[in-house]
Amino acid sequence: MSDASMAGHLRPFKDYQARHFLWQASEDGRVATIRLNRPERKNPLTFESYAELRDLFRDLAHASDIRAVVLTGAGGNFSSGGDVFEIIEPLTKMAMPDLLAFTRMTGELVKAMRKCPQPIIAAVDGICAGAGAILAMASDMRLATPEAKTAFLFTRVGLAGADMGACGILPRIIGQGRAAELLFTGRSMSPEEGQAWGFYNALHAVGSLEAEALKLAHSLADGPWFAHTMTKTMLNQEWAMGIDEMIEAEAQAQAICMATKDFRRAFEAFAEKRKPTFEGD
Repeated sequence: MSDASMAGHLRPFKDYQARHFLWQASEDGRVATIRLNRPERKNPLTFESYAELRDLFRDLAHASDIRAVVLTGAGGNFSSGGDVFEIIEPLTKMAMPDLLAFTRMTGELVKAMRKCPQPIIAAVDGICAGAGAILAMASDMRLATPEAKTAFLFTRVGLAGADMGACGILPRIIGQGRAAELLFTGRSMSPEEGQAWGFYNALHAVGSLEAEALKLAHSLADGPWFAHTMTKTMLNQEWAMGIDEMIEAEAQAQAICMATKDFRRAFEAFAEKRKPTFEGD
């Protein structure tokens, strides 16, 4: 695709107008913060917010400015999951075709998060339960506070732990036995367990959590972000590959990165003993 035709597919997202959550982009437009914003209910998800999040993460593949995303919640909690009265109660009255349409739609949100090129950093404080825990799980990295309470509590409401990819993704993060325990029992994972098991990359005090998440996001956004998108792509694709396929796929991915101007810039900066500036081309 030519540069001219590619430009027609890209658009700035700095001024995106969210309807069912808060959206804020940094001054340079490189880092966006998505804030679930129903603090009086611990930021539950609704049919509408599920759908808008799915569509936004899909559309971020066409963003010309956003290079990293921070996902968090308002009012001291991340998300309590599906809203009891706006989602759970209506689901009890639906026929199978509508139930399947809903579960497929929620799964599409996870797929959109995994496929969007930008690294997603979840900043988790307080309640992170049900679908909220899935949003954290589907992110690329997770930071939390010592007050975070993370629970995949689907079995507690008579549902399988197999929700939105949890039985496939969670074991890859924390291991099969630990994932089985959390998905069967629905118990909360403590922040200390989450960090020791690799679910959380780091723990930070409540007052510094978001600043640390933004710091990490900006460091990624200022780095070789084309190469970061390639890393995210390969992390996802290699789950289903054998070792020979993995090595060949990574050979192709790395050769593509070696053909970028950013690779040349990094070499020149190293030779001149200065910090490189990455442009993503």
